[in-house]
Order: sequence, then structure tokens, then C-alpha cells
Amino acid sequence: MLNKGKWMRAAVLVLVVVLVGGIWFIKNQGNADKKTAAVQNEQQGGELAAAGDPNFELYTNKMDVAALSAYQLPMLLDFGADDCIPCQQMAPALDAIHAEMQGKAIVKFVDVWKNTDGADGFPIQVVPTQIMIYADGTPYVPSEDMADSGIRFTMYSKKDTEEHMFTLHQGGLTQDQMRLILKDLGVV
Repeated sequence: MLNKGKWMRAAVLVLVVVLVGGIWFIKNQGNADKKTAAVQNEQQGGELAAAGDPNFELYTNKMDVAALSAYQLPMLLDFGADDCIPCQQMAPALDAIHAEMQGKAIVKFVDVWKNTDGADGFPIQVVPTQIMIYADGTPYVPSEDMADSGIRFTMYSKKDTEEHMFTLHQGGLTQDQMRLILKDLGVV
């Protein structure tokens, strides 16, 4: 009877070790795939998106458009929250576009509920909201081709000078819609 109890404890311990090891392997395999993709991207001309450059990571605590503009790449900046249902629904598409656009565009996400100053300086009223910026750092102006896309944009200008400051989209976007916007921003 005593031997049976020892064997059961040993079996449970082995099972726990195998589970923890499996989780570690799966998690690190995903990181290895991301590193491999970053190296391949770098070899294919995406030298700006160097592995380890925090400006090319999807998640951030605060958007720094001035720093990002130095890369001279179009930007799709998403302001959302991990606990927001539309944001959760959009997250897989955002992850996919981020991976697809490495070296071609900057795709960033900030959780404005966790990082309350993450949207400072931006006209964010609801989450998710996306702001698009051309490679030269100027605000995106949708082309006439976008009129038939069904995507609604809001344009913000300074009241005194009427200078265009921001173009944004409120609500979730699909992967195809993000791709369409990025194409209109000049991504080929």
C-alpha cells in the first residue's frame, strides 16, 4: 500500500514536469519562429526592422510618432484594451498584419486602459481606434479608391489653422481592411 502511494506521487510529479516542459517548449518554439521570421525579413531587405528593435514590436506602452517617423515607414497605430471585446476580436488580425508588414510598415498596439497616458496627444474617444500616418510622418488622407471600401474615417484638423492633424478609424478592422489601408498608405 505504501509503495503504491509513492508511485502515484512520482507519477504525478513526472506528469507535472512533462506539462511544464511542454508549455515551455511550445512558448519558446513560437519565439524561435518570430526570430526566424525577423532574420528572413532582414535578409529580404527589411533591414530597418532589425530583430530586437522595440520600435518594431507590436505592443507598446505609449506611441512615439516622432521616433517612429525616423524609420520613414507608413504607420498603423491601434489604441485599444486587452479587456475590450472588439479589441480581442481584432487582435489576431492585428498580430497577422504586424508579422506580414515587418520592414514595410510599422504596426503598433497600446492598451490605453492599462497605460492611461498611452494615448496622450491623440484624439481617442473609443477603443479600438486606429490612426494612420504616411511614411513621411504626415497624417493619412484616404484616396478616392477608399470611398468604396466601406471603411469610415474621421479627419481631425486644428481649429485655428485648419491644418490636418489626424485621420482615424473607430472600431475594429479586419485583416483585409488593414491591408487595404496600408496599401493606400503606399505599402506594396
